[in-house]
Amino acid sequence: MKKKFVISSESVTEGHPDKMCDLISDAILDEALRQDNCSRVAIETATKNGGVMVFGEMTTRGYIDIPRIVRNTIKEIGYTKSEYGIEWETCSVWVQITEQSPDISQGITSGLHKDQGAGDQGMMYGYATNETKEFMPLSISLAHKLTKKLAEVRKGKELTYLRPDGKAQVSIEYDEKGKPLRADTIVVSTQHDGGISHDRIYRDIIEKVVKPVCKKWTDTDTIYHINPTGSFVRGGPYADAGLTGRKIIVDTYGGIGRHGGGAFSGKDPTKVDRSAAYAARYIAKNIVAAGIAERCEVQLAYAIGVAEPVSINIDCFGTNKTTIEKIEKIVREFFPLTPRKIIEYFNLQRPIFTKTAAYGHFGRDDPDFTWERTDKVELIRREVGIKK
Repeated sequence: MKKKFVISSESVTEGHPDKMCDLISDAILDEALRQDNCSRVAIETATKNGGVMVFGEMTTRGYIDIPRIVRNTIKEIGYTKSEYGIEWETCSVWVQITEQSPDISQGITSGLHKDQGAGDQGMMYGYATNETKEFMPLSISLAHKLTKKLAEVRKGKELTYLRPDGKAQVSIEYDEKGKPLRADTIVVSTQHDGGISHDRIYRDIIEKVVKPVCKKWTDTDTIYHINPTGSFVRGGPYADAGLTGRKIIVDTYGGIGRHGGGAFSGKDPTKVDRSAAYAARYIAKNIVAAGIAERCEVQLAYAIGVAEPVSINIDCFGTNKTTIEKIEKIVREFFPLTPRKIIEYFNLQRPIFTKTAAYGHFGRDDPDFTWERTDKVELIRREVGIKK
């Protein structure tokens, strides 16, 4: 018999150097879509010390003032003093961007196939579980809520000594059947002003951040590590280089479900790395919400320039209440699977992506996160023959 086990997931704040780069890349994407919703964008951002480099490909009819977007994003994150690791007004911004390759472009619009093809080959995963109301693994759900709470108490001036960089990690103990029992270990690291005692930071973070988020899941045996190195004054790009797409497990399911081959941020929805991952999450979530499985993982795979997925794989980890073949038939018949249908169904050619860049792309209660809808639940139940 399987024994109890512990699974951990992490999240990082918007001030983490990698997340800062994700936010900048998606802010540039949003501005391009705001001016021209057919913009093709594949933007990467890197940062170190007081500099930001933006590079990649973009084809748009709009004019995108990239340095302004970079600076405003850094300001909104909270890097308003040079001692924080970077400063929005004085940082250098270097831009290297060309147009999208015409060979890739023709595969999307006017290549060998009639329908709009995928912008690249690759496989994408979606995952859902019934262990939380968000249909997300508990460990990543709590980790995101902790980092979001860190940002809230910083921006709301509840803890005036906090700085933008930070991260959290939550380890959840599960029973033999895979049901979450308790929080085994909680780790929170937050950048702070110099001269603040570790004891004060420990008390404040436990009271203002950890307890409001995790109290339901903690007990007398829960272990807390708050700024476990003792000091976290130097942070941001001064302490670590940042790069778009380096926190892909933070962006998805915290290591519980698998991840495909590509990151999300900075990519317009013709890139299936992003849009098909959203579609796969939508499929998995509706399957679990319909009650025909307790957990579900969906893999979609595409060939560049080809509209239909080359493969669909569904795994319910033995929790399915009908056959996998029946579930796959429903998915193929009733769910959007081609790039064009995915983009249209979820209305993705809109400037909605900056807010996806921090605190997870999934499990969020926001009407713009259209891939989080559960509007196929009744259809699935009807097709399977399950009454509500």
